[in-house]
Amino acid sequence: MRDLLGIDAAWGITIVRVMMGLVFALHGYQKFSSGVGAVVASFTKMGIPAPQVTGPFIAGLELIGGICLIVGLLTRLFGLLFSCEMLVTTLLVALPMRGWNASELDRMLLVSGLLLLVAGPGKLAIDQLWFERGRPEQSAAVRDARRR
Repeated sequence: MRDLLGIDAAWGITIVRVMMGLVFALHGYQKFSSGVGAVVASFTKMGIPAPQVTGPFIAGLELIGGICLIVGLLTRLFGLLFSCEMLVTTLLVALPMRGWNASELDRMLLVSGLLLLVAGPGKLAIDQLWFERGRPEQSAAVRDARRR
């Protein structure tokens, strides 16, 4: 990927990852602070299937997954999970209840999750140290950068 003004494009992915993590962590915290019962009631009202299970699961996913995205831990996994959550939210809640124009955040979080799934964590991520370091395409990219 070409750099803009000498800045590695992976920093753009990092910005998306951290901001997405903040959004989800704060929403997860709000769900727990309002009480899981309130989340279950809200999910029931919206017609989400199995609200007694999905309510606490989504609250935990958002809080824990959001924190993991901030530090860059299991980024691809949480990118996939959040993409699935936002696909369901968009199709079952946002579009039917609010319409196309009011579902921008849901759709942006959906594609942001897909970006993280496909592109990985970007820079300053725990994943970079543990999981992404041995990837052959990154090794080639590092070799090419050192030759310049």
